Amino acid sequence: MRFDWTNPYRTIRAPLFARNVVATSQPLAAQAGLAMLARGGNAVDAAVATAATLTIVEPCSNGLGSDAFAIVWDGQALQGLNASGVAPAAWDPAYFVRKYGDRVPDTGWDSVTVPGAVAGWAALHGRYGKLPFEQLLEPAIELAERGFGVTPIVQQKWTNQGPMLAQLPGYADAFLPHGRVPEIGERFVLHGAADTLRRIGASQGQDFYHGQTAERLVAHAAAHGGAMTLADLGGFQPIWVDPISIEYRGYRVHEIPPNGQGITALMALGMLSRFELSGYGPDSLEAQHLQIEAIKLAFADVYRWVADERYMTEVGAADLLDAGYLAERARRIDPQRAQVFSQGRPPAGGTVYMSVADEHGMMVSYIQSNYRGFGSGVVVPGTGVSLQNRGAGFSLDAAHPNCVAPGKRPFHTIIPAFLTRDGKPQMSFGVMGGNMQPQGHVQTLVRMIDFGQGLQTACDAPRWKVSSGLKIDLEHTMAAELRHGLQRLGHQFEPVFDPYMDFGSGQFIWRLSDDPDDGYGAASDSRRDGQAVGF
Repeated sequence: MRFDWTNPYRTIRAPLFARNVVATSQPLAAQAGLAMLARGGNAVDAAVATAATLTIVEPCSNGLGSDAFAIVWDGQALQGLNASGVAPAAWDPAYFVRKYGDRVPDTGWDSVTVPGAVAGWAALHGRYGKLPFEQLLEPAIELAERGFGVTPIVQQKWTNQGPMLAQLPGYADAFLPHGRVPEIGERFVLHGAADTLRRIGASQGQDFYHGQTAERLVAHAAAHGGAMTLADLGGFQPIWVDPISIEYRGYRVHEIPPNGQGITALMALGMLSRFELSGYGPDSLEAQHLQIEAIKLAFADVYRWVADERYMTEVGAADLLDAGYLAERARRIDPQRAQVFSQGRPPAGGTVYMSVADEHGMMVSYIQSNYRGFGSGVVVPGTGVSLQNRGAGFSLDAAHPNCVAPGKRPFHTIIPAFLTRDGKPQMSFGVMGGNMQPQGHVQTLVRMIDFGQGLQTACDAPRWKVSSGLKIDLEHTMAAELRHGLQRLGHQFEPVFDPYMDFGSGQFIWRLSDDPDDGYGAASDSRRDGQAVGF
């Protein structure tokens, strides 16, 4: 029988309660992480196994050539990891002006910065892992070698991107078997990935940057006009960072510092703390309008000032989070009308996501991405390595802190997040999806903290997404009354009927109490194929 795999009904998932939990956007990846916990591994072991498996089973969002970020509660404190790659040594504005005129391309080798995810896995394992590193890659290796049945939303995203990338080097051979996108449930094999993963496992990740895989990447780049060299790959190291944070109604919200956009969510929450949202309903016009305006104000500043933190010499993260500055920005919000905001001047001073927690109290918030779906569209033959296109995030404006330069990290969209209360871990969470990510962080946190809605409810509730100017996108499940109300305030929008691509996908793990035997509550967003699993 040939089934119709579309589902006309809204799926409301139930929350999960367990002492060991993995929540992510693809079921086989969640199970891979859970298997490591069952073998005696910790949350970091599970996160690495899940991340590696996601490169195989959700290739339309990430790959072995991805970047990554993580926040880890190690039992005592939060540690942040920035595993986003840097520009090749040959990149500067003149390089791109000479080849492309006035832009950094969205695809091809000249959109590829040094991939950071594999180095991120090794760094996480090196500091925290319990199980042997190569063991963590076993589920991904098996799925790469034997194949897996393509899940419905992965297939949808694959279909949406396939025609645009078909002419890019290596893409069609790897991701259009039989000359087409695989069908739902059809077995897909990512040829070469299993051997690459074995080399990565045996070398603690070093093969990707110094060994056979590195040599293949560089040879392919040279054959297709790219600038990546063995020195670029071999010189890369992820960096451990202290998360930035802000207080919000008795909780502290933590994000990775720039070059990521997590500061957007912190700024918006800092503005919203000046308003008593709890006096309205969670789906009220008033509450939604205030959140939209706060996000717009935050983005206006972030797009002007945020870059690799080493280059934010005029305005730093601390300046953007200054309480007085956020209060001044909040006063710009008019509760009665939508506005277009320009950046302020503070006083000087696509993606896959997972949440993991174990019964010993370790919690991991982790995100990994090729950026725009399949990223650059470049796949290195015989390796299964698809490469991100993070270079497209650079500017060519010499006056902008995000202007491209050798060894520089581009502005990044992917952001893990974490919530604490009174210095104790409360929730590992994130919402994947380009610039939807900080917007999803704000919308879900407001629902939980201001209105007491549960994790799964916050996941399933309708969302909006700021576009440009007065334009916003509204999920098709948004109530008609709210749509009309937002329109009366001056918001402009067109209905969007593709929630899986545009409104993000969250994974949440909430610590239920100080007693470890009480475990966690978890939720996985129904906008993806994934699930929360545990024992």
